[in-house]
Amino acid sequence: MSHHVATTAPPPLDRSSQSPGQPPQWSLRRILGTWAAAALPMASLSWIIAPWLVGVGVFDGPSAQFRALTLCLTAGLVWQFAMVMILLRREQGSLRWSMIKAALWLRAPRSPRTGRRGGRLWLVLLPLVLAIAAEEALPSLPTPATRDLGLVLGTPVGQSFMAGNWGWFALLVGMFVFNTVLGEELLFRGLLLPRMRGAFGRWDWVANGFLFAIYHLHVPWVIPQTLLVDTFVVAGASHRYQSALIGIAVHSAQSVYFTVLVLALVVR
Repeated sequence: MSHHVATTAPPPLDRSSQSPGQPPQWSLRRILGTWAAAALPMASLSWIIAPWLVGVGVFDGPSAQFRALTLCLTAGLVWQFAMVMILLRREQGSLRWSMIKAALWLRAPRSPRTGRRGGRLWLVLLPLVLAIAAEEALPSLPTPATRDLGLVLGTPVGQSFMAGNWGWFALLVGMFVFNTVLGEELLFRGLLLPRMRGAFGRWDWVANGFLFAIYHLHVPWVIPQTLLVDTFVVAGASHRYQSALIGIAVHSAQSVYFTVLVLALVVR
C-alpha cells in the first residue's frame, strides 16, 4: 500500500538565489528539512501509529490492519498537501490560483527547444505511463501481503470487506487523490523540484528522484524500483518539460487503475 499524525517542522525559509519570475532556490538544509517533514510522519504513521491503533482495539477483525493503514496514510498525505500550502503561503505571500500555478509548475509541458507549451507535447504521457506500468514487471523485494493494497484486495478478506462498502471506497479514492495529485507529486515535483537547482545544479532532477524514492520509508520494499524508474521517468520528464502536471498525470494513471479495481469489488 503506497501511494500524516506527527509532523516535523521545516527549517526557516531560504529566499536566496531567486530569479525574476522563477521560484526561489532553496538551500540543501531547507530541501532536506522539507523531505523529512513528509517522510518521517509517513513512516511513523505506517510503522508505529497504525499498529498501535490495531493493538489498542480501535480497529479489529481480519481487515483491521488494512483499515488502520489506509486511514493513517491518508492522514499523512493530507498533511503533505497542507505543508505545501503553508510553505507556499510563506514564500509567495498569498495563495492566488495564478500564483500557485506558476510557483508549483502546474502548467502545460514546455518544449525545451521551441519554448511552446501544450499541444502535441502532451503525447509524451503515453510512453511515460507505459514505463511506469512496466515497473511492476521488475524484480522487487519481498512485500508484506497485509501492507500492499493490490495484494490485500486480491484476498477473500479484502474482497469481502470492500463488497458494498461505499464509505471505505470514498476514503480510498480520497487517498488516491492525495497520493498522486495533491500530496506526493505536488510536494516533490511541484514544490521541491523547481527549487533544487541552486543546491544540485543540472542534476537537480536526479536528486529529486532519489529523495522521492527514499521518502517511501513507509513502504521500503518499493524503494529500489522507484529509484530506478521514477527518477528517470517522472522526475526527468517533469524537469525537462518544466511541468509538475507531467508527474501528476503519469502517477494518476495508477490511481485510476486502483479506483476501477476497488469500484468493481464494491459493486459485486
